[in-house]
Amino acid sequence: MDLQQMRYVVAVAETRNFTRAAERCSVVQSSLSHRIAALERELGVRLFARSSRRTELTSAGAAFVAAARECLAAAGRAAADAAAAAGAVRGRLAVGVIVTTAAVDVPELLQRYRARYPDVHVVLRSGRSDEMAAAIRRGELDIAFLGLPEDQRPAGVETVVLDHDAHVLVVPAGHRLAGASRVTLDEIAAETFVDFVAGTPARAQSDQAFAAAGLAREVAYEAGVVELIIRLIGRGLGVALLPSAFIRPLAAGDPGLALVPVVDGPHRIEYLAWGRFNPSPATQAMLDVLGVRRGTGTDG
Repeated sequence: MDLQQMRYVVAVAETRNFTRAAERCSVVQSSLSHRIAALERELGVRLFARSSRRTELTSAGAAFVAAARECLAAAGRAAADAAAAAGAVRGRLAVGVIVTTAAVDVPELLQRYRARYPDVHVVLRSGRSDEMAAAIRRGELDIAFLGLPEDQRPAGVETVVLDHDAHVLVVPAGHRLAGASRVTLDEIAAETFVDFVAGTPARAQSDQAFAAAGLAREVAYEAGVVELIIRLIGRGLGVALLPSAFIRPLAAGDPGLALVPVVDGPHRIEYLAWGRFNPSPATQAMLDVLGVRRGTGTDG
């Protein structure tokens, strides 16, 4: 058994297709299939259930893939640590980002990072703050930019607060409140709302604010991406509460939207989060680029 065989098995598990796995691994399919078959003979178990239409992991395969991922990660970390000891930063950096990140210009940050550390392979992933914090704890992400309600903190990870922000009401330009200097939650509770999916931290920020005020509201449209939320508002289908630092630059170039401050509206905190146990050289390098000094993080 060797690392290449493990890479092949993981690739098939993730693509559920031998042809696509071979393309990902830059190898001919016959070679990949032969190596996996040899591994199955060595282990004495079948890793995949195959048919003409689909490929699925067996129970033995699922157990093997979980351990194989750990082995591959350990091997990658060993190579990265050896390179770092010789003065070079290499390896892989997995970065998580919420879609409404505003405290940091992530593309510009990645550009600076790549210029300084061209040998690091950066993988970017977007998602929910709670799921990305969990991914850091599992070792699937190295670092992430998160946004949470004021009364929540990422658990089990090192964090630095990047920004505090208040939500604003986003309405279509022709809305009755478009010219208001400010509003309260009570004044907008009867509106039809567009919001993020229920149960997500992005949605919780508004839900908790209305609940704390003893108010109910109707969320008629749920969306997982902010671009769709903005388009629905522009069509006059509803209003939304969104972080001001994120939405102001977008609204400035969109005459179809108007922003109104909310006196008692939701607030959020943007965090930088990373693993608290022995961050990789690539992660340490990213902290350096961000200007985060070692030991300044807090364990949430």
